[in-house]
Amino acid sequence: MRRSRFAAYVTSLLLAVGAALAGATPAQAATGPYVALGDSYSSGVGAGSYISSSGDCKRSTKAHPYLWAAANSPSSFAFTACSGARTGDVLANQLAPLNSATALVSLSIGGNDAGFSDVMTTCVLQSDSSCLSRINTAKAYVDSTLPGQLDSVYSAISTRAPNAHVVVLGYPRFYKLGTTCVGLSETKRKAINDAADYLDAAIAKRAANHGFTWGDVRSTFTGHELCSGSSWLHSLNWLNIGESYHPTAAGQSGGYLPVLNSAA
Repeated sequence: MRRSRFAAYVTSLLLAVGAALAGATPAQAATGPYVALGDSYSSGVGAGSYISSSGDCKRSTKAHPYLWAAANSPSSFAFTACSGARTGDVLANQLAPLNSATALVSLSIGGNDAGFSDVMTTCVLQSDSSCLSRINTAKAYVDSTLPGQLDSVYSAISTRAPNAHVVVLGYPRFYKLGTTCVGLSETKRKAINDAADYLDAAIAKRAANHGFTWGDVRSTFTGHELCSGSSWLHSLNWLNIGESYHPTAAGQSGGYLPVLNSAA
């Protein structure tokens, strides 16, 4: 008799647990409002399929924010990332959609402030020593000035969207090392990769200090750098300079989107 009551108790307990688990895992609920901020790596420069109304901001339907929104159906999606944006541009032009209802914010910013475009131009066109010198100048800026600029952006996001989960996405390493690569010496390629690491480390630290989630894309891009034979980045293109050194559509869907999926 005692065994029978115990068996009945276990059965009822299992049924209760099963019911609770069923209640805890319903069909995916609608996602709250999502706002995508940032620079060309968020707008999707290099991925093609640009939204005509976005003009020079070159927002792409193949950019990771657009792909995430298409897959997750947030209750609203505001895509304000813009090609060429610096921290000041985010503050001045991109924050309007944020409010207390915003559930998710994604952002990539800091590369243009640190002079990424000029670094690449110098390294491509000038000597190893000139390349290293320009990178050192960029690193000094990352040390002295960029943290305060990032703090201003991150604080503004927290103020406007206090309930949002914020994902700060970084930048990939650009070159595969130890292989033949036309145009740039191994010295330059290593220095550029080190500079990307330096920038990512600075951004990650500021993001952590604000309680934001860091999205590191270096691992997903590994094996798909320039000179890898399977690159997810555009090399220098004199016919379309703006797309040079930006992710391809595959870089957005294979490099950035999985990181956003994991972090969001």
